[in-house]
Amino acid sequence: MYMRSPSNGRPPSGGGGAGAAAGSAGDDDFAFYFSFLQDTAAASVTSPLAFALDDPNANAAGMTNGRRRKQRGAADGGGAAGEDEEEEVKKEGKKRSIAKLLTSLAALEAEEHADRAGAADASRRELALLESNADTRSQAMMDYYAKMESSFDATAESEAAARSKRSRLAASAAAAAVVAGEEAAASSASGSPSRAAGQGQGQGRHQRRLWVKDRSHAWWDQCNSADYPEEEFRRAFRMGRETFDMICDALGSSVAKEDTMLRAAIPVRQRVAVCIWRLATGEPLRLVSKRFGLGISTCHKLVLEVCAAIKSVLMPRFLQWPDESAAARFKETFERSSGVPGVIGAMYTTHIPIIAPKISVAAYFNRRHTERNQKTSYSITLQGVVGPDGAFTDVCIGWPGSMPDDQVLEKSMLHQRAAAGMMHESWLVGGASYPLMDWVLVPYTHPNLTWTQHGFNEKVCELRRVAVEAFARLKARWACLQKRTEVKLQDLPVVLGACCVLHNICELRGEEVDPAIRCELVDDETTPENPLRSETAKRARDNIAHNLLHRGFGGTTFF
Repeated sequence: MYMRSPSNGRPPSGGGGAGAAAGSAGDDDFAFYFSFLQDTAAASVTSPLAFALDDPNANAAGMTNGRRRKQRGAADGGGAAGEDEEEEVKKEGKKRSIAKLLTSLAALEAEEHADRAGAADASRRELALLESNADTRSQAMMDYYAKMESSFDATAESEAAARSKRSRLAASAAAAAVVAGEEAAASSASGSPSRAAGQGQGQGRHQRRLWVKDRSHAWWDQCNSADYPEEEFRRAFRMGRETFDMICDALGSSVAKEDTMLRAAIPVRQRVAVCIWRLATGEPLRLVSKRFGLGISTCHKLVLEVCAAIKSVLMPRFLQWPDESAAARFKETFERSSGVPGVIGAMYTTHIPIIAPKISVAAYFNRRHTERNQKTSYSITLQGVVGPDGAFTDVCIGWPGSMPDDQVLEKSMLHQRAAAGMMHESWLVGGASYPLMDWVLVPYTHPNLTWTQHGFNEKVCELRRVAVEAFARLKARWACLQKRTEVKLQDLPVVLGACCVLHNICELRGEEVDPAIRCELVDDETTPENPLRSETAKRARDNIAHNLLHRGFGGTTFF
């Protein structure tokens, strides 16, 4: 049975074998063309096919020779020549189509290579342009900065030259004034005796610089005179004249300054008086300036310098922890007055108002004072231990006002001293805001107290009152502790330490506090997170309470 050819619709001229041979030959040709398309990219430029594609004449000659060979083969082949010729024509048409396709692909590839090369050249040119622009900008900025630096250097040199010129003129003017004074004194000495005496009195005073503002020193000159009333002096400086002179003698070498050619130094007594009057009254610096005839900045500087000298010179002498003999004396005094053994001091923590700081504002916010006074309050803490004479033996200054009393105690040097074993067999009496520890004795705070516990609480309150009254006298003497001060936060510990030292000096020398200036403490007690820190201390407190009741020291005011 014959099959119709897909190309021309005619049946194959030969038998089944010839048709199969032709079909296999066609398949081989298609396989050849397919593999030729795949390997075109990898073929060499000098291949015969590429050469034929590049040279049309050679290609045509090859095709003519092929036809001739096919015609000769057809003449020799007999009846199958027509079919073979038709097949050859089809093959040549397919080859031409493939050649055109390969030519188009080669052209597209060359165009793509050209586009890539052009894009690369354009990107390189753009990058070079950007780099050149950046170099230009950098050079311009460097030139600008160099010009600015040279301008600043020139300005600084001109200012330095002007200052040097002004200082030379001032020195020459002062020297001329001194020479003129000496010439006037010499001429007056050769003249009348009265004029010489008058000029001699005038030369006894230091000549004031012309640019210094003329301020009145009348108030301080009056206070410094020997005939000034003692009571008025005590009311102004919170101490008698002898105590004031002792402080001036102790601080003389630390705060004294030397006279210069252009200005006389402020005397030691006036320096100390400025500091003590500022601490005692708490008045603003502008009023201190008017009182003593000094500049505002000078008064502020004097206050800080004298407070630093008090802290470094007088604190080691008048504020120190008791040694063994002093501790034994303190224990005996406290036990004789209250019956509680082993007490070496009473402890209390107060708050000092401050202006709202610029950093860590929430840490210094005092919530309890704000709620009570209906006014925003910021403060720092002052913890102190007081002996039976009302003088401080230990102070801890500067922790933020939001911190409760038990945390202030944990962060103090007193707690470290106790942890090192220095408080063995000794008690510090505190209020309910402190926890009960092996060295801290506090009252009972739970409800439904027994008679023994009530009596113990009364004795503890009597001992604690020593510290409360000492802090009340401290704030009464130095009114700067009652109001917000102008001193910076970092300088406050030095100022508060100086107040504590001056308080001790007044207590040890018997300086009484005027009842008109007494101060009432308004510090609120806080509740510790863990009020019981030691079971041993709990048993010791129960034993002390039991012994107080049976020895007749238990109070009876609760009946």
